[in-house]
Amino acid sequence: MKKNLILLLVVSGLFSAKAQTLNDFFTQTDAFLKSYVVKGKVDYKAVKQNVASLNTILTIANHITVDQTDANNYQAFWINAYNLSVIKGIVDNYPIASPLDKAGFFDKTTYSLAGQKVTLNTIENKLLRAKFNDARFHFVLVCGAIGCPPLIANAYLPKTLEAQLEQQTKLALNGDYFVKVNDKKKTVEASEIMKWYNEDFVQNGMTEIQFINKYRANTIPENYKLKYFSYNWKLNKQ
Repeated sequence: MKKNLILLLVVSGLFSAKAQTLNDFFTQTDAFLKSYVVKGKVDYKAVKQNVASLNTILTIANHITVDQTDANNYQAFWINAYNLSVIKGIVDNYPIASPLDKAGFFDKTTYSLAGQKVTLNTIENKLLRAKFNDARFHFVLVCGAIGCPPLIANAYLPKTLEAQLEQQTKLALNGDYFVKVNDKKKTVEASEIMKWYNEDFVQNGMTEIQFINKYRANTIPENYKLKYFSYNWKLNKQ
């Protein structure tokens, strides 16, 4: 009986430490973003001058184990890990004018996260998009460019993730940086994100405009012609 109790305490301790590590990751990510992000822009110069704080968070992230069956923890972890890794990739090469200035920024440079080596494209396309059919990821994964949806000054948290996904999607699709409506010409221009990842926005027979209208206060007539405007790859720096 005593032996079983000791084993139970050890196992419980391991699970507690694991949960605390994940909590530390979210807490420190939140503090970091509050310190360096203002109105969607990142103070990369300041991060570079104190990169130890970012490196500490990414070290924590590498010792975390997340399972997709625990969807909220899993998604919140990988969304934050993606955004932090983008910042890491930029400050490692700063000053640069665009993430595209670094060859292989999205598909070659690897980051040690959750015990594996992954690229940014791996996180987005294999660990998130391939596992969850949710187009809202495109409004919270921030690639370091002005053309991306803005980076929020908070961590994405498991308990608030659904509300955060909804809020960021609504902000993007009601603003003019992602969707531009011209009633006179009966056209709507959307970010090239909707062109590059078209399959995410037309699931179950839905059109792009129908997807946009799910989140817009002022809906767009479905007979408007859809076009795409060029992506702005200029760095989203303060």
